[in-house]
Amino acid sequence: MIFCLDFTFVDDDTTLIGLISGGDESAYRWETDHLVTWCGLNNLELNALKTVEMVVDFRKNAAPPAPITLCDSPVNAVESFRFLGSIISQDLKWELNISSITKKAQQRMYFLRQLNKFNLPKTMLVHFYRAIIESILCSSITVWYAAATAKDKGRLQRIIRS
Repeated sequence: MIFCLDFTFVDDDTTLIGLISGGDESAYRWETDHLVTWCGLNNLELNALKTVEMVVDFRKNAAPPAPITLCDSPVNAVESFRFLGSIISQDLKWELNISSITKKAQQRMYFLRQLNKFNLPKTMLVHFYRAIIESILCSSITVWYAAATAKDKGRLQRIIRS
């Protein structure tokens, strides 16, 4: 039985979270190597081409960490990535995520307007809105809404009011 708090398994996504303190990356590198070994022992295959590394560093003089390799392939360093439907960025702000959500919702608002032109009953339009648009707006809302800026909240409100 393996018990490890460092790994989170969801579907086919694996997240390794490490804290580098004092500039010593050895523990982080060891965890990465341990993950590769563990996956090999448990018949799981890591795809280095789909693997990304995002470093969150708020120090004034942040030095870029040395690139890591996974199964002899370099891992791409990114500024943001999509995880479980939400976009997480290096600065831990949610602007990219909210922009993505508002774009999707606005695209679907077009269909709601088209349905409205056919004089459908309001209850059907409300059902469509709740199923197709509101579900997008509320996706992972408990994760990002509290940290959203007033500007981003305003963009969401414009969609809701229209």
